Amino acid sequence: MAEHRTRRLIAVMMAPMLLAGCMVGPDFAPPDPQLPETSFNGDAGVAVSDARLPPPTDPTWWAVFRDPVLTGLEHRVADANLDVRTATIRLAESRFQRGVTAAAEFPSINGDAKYTRELYSQNGIISLLGGLLGPSASGGIPITPINDYNVGFDASWELDLWGKVRRQVEAADAQVDQAEDQRRDALVSSLAELARDYIQLRGVQTQIGIANDNLKVDRDILQLAQQRQEHGVQNGLDVENAAAQVESIRAQLPTLEQQESQYINALSLLLDQPPGALRAALGRPRAIPLAPPRIPLGIPSELARRRPDIRAAETQLHAATANIGVAVGAFYPSVQLNGTVGLDALDYTNLWKGSSLQYMVGPSVSLPIFAGGRLKKTLELRDAQQQEAAIFYHKTVLQAWHDVVNALVSRRLEQTRRARLKSQADHSRQALILARARYNDGVAEFVTVLDAERSLLQAEQQYATSTMNVSLNVVQLFKALGGGWEETFPDPPVVVSTVR
Repeated sequence: MAEHRTRRLIAVMMAPMLLAGCMVGPDFAPPDPQLPETSFNGDAGVAVSDARLPPPTDPTWWAVFRDPVLTGLEHRVADANLDVRTATIRLAESRFQRGVTAAAEFPSINGDAKYTRELYSQNGIISLLGGLLGPSASGGIPITPINDYNVGFDASWELDLWGKVRRQVEAADAQVDQAEDQRRDALVSSLAELARDYIQLRGVQTQIGIANDNLKVDRDILQLAQQRQEHGVQNGLDVENAAAQVESIRAQLPTLEQQESQYINALSLLLDQPPGALRAALGRPRAIPLAPPRIPLGIPSELARRRPDIRAAETQLHAATANIGVAVGAFYPSVQLNGTVGLDALDYTNLWKGSSLQYMVGPSVSLPIFAGGRLKKTLELRDAQQQEAAIFYHKTVLQAWHDVVNALVSRRLEQTRRARLKSQADHSRQALILARARYNDGVAEFVTVLDAERSLLQAEQQYATSTMNVSLNVVQLFKALGGGWEETFPDPPVVVSTVR
């Protein structure tokens, strides 16, 4: 019989430990991104394997442009960009919130100390004692003030029998991972935005250079027309047409200079600088950064691990799945262990004696019986939120796939267009040389020279714009591939306590 009681006692003691391994609700399984294993889009997206090329997630992908100014600016983004710094703060917030959530797994212990001086009313409940004490108390019971000293602590601990708290911690862990990937996404986007603004700045400066070069040519043509007029070879019409062409090109410069200033200011904003702060560093024109002919793509199915927005969508789905377990756990009984231990005495000299000890300890069970449908509707809400997160994940993966394919197609077609524009510019330049020679020989009309010059200006501007677009498409491709993805994060910001 004694052995049987011992087994029952052990079973009772082990039951909470066994139940502690139970977690209600669905377990999260990483979704299948359903991305291809070979190429993004046929021949346009064949995976590249070249040891000389950086991996798609190389954090310094902009080095392929071989522009030291761009490289110097990119190295400042992680520390200076306000969006990245905000995402860093949010990451720290998610970690702090995770700590708050995880605290529910441990007992809560509070210490307290209390002193009161009390005086009971003679006309209150004390007056009922007069009848019990007999005639001797007919004159009333003498009441004097008393002191009450009390020190001790109380503790409570809710047993996580159904895993509700662990599901809350699981959701908080997923939210920390989501905040990490959101910071990565902010960094990837900021790096790409800075590269785009920088390339566009160099494109505008190239356009300004083209306009100035053509302005010099048109001034030479105007001077030639004036000389021929002075010698009576031509009339004043040629001079006026040449002068109009000069003013037409000069009129383009203010718009281009305005765009130059705007891109410099955009770069200053990305690096937390006031307007014009980078004028000295960026005002001197440089050539448009050119990308290499080959770009590492990697395997399309790995895109789900490289793109921070896809990873963030997956962790959002993970958190939504864990929250279903939290909602399911609310249907189960809640078991809490409570205890209070303290010393109580009317005289301070007796407070620390063993006879002043008092305590209260015992479990409490709370079972939801009726909540007006709140628990059921909460569970239905969490189910709907999980379905929404699953759709958002699928859309994010599909959007990433589209981004890569669109960038590949744009880059390939723009490279073809750029080659043709270069050929057009070469022919236009040769046509202008021939037109000027024939005009000098008096066998061609002046309008032929003007048309040739306008064609050359247009071809050179289109070629410069196409060169800029090729580099912009490369930046977009690196961003679509998740380039700039980081492994480590900076230290969390210093938190200044406001507790007084």
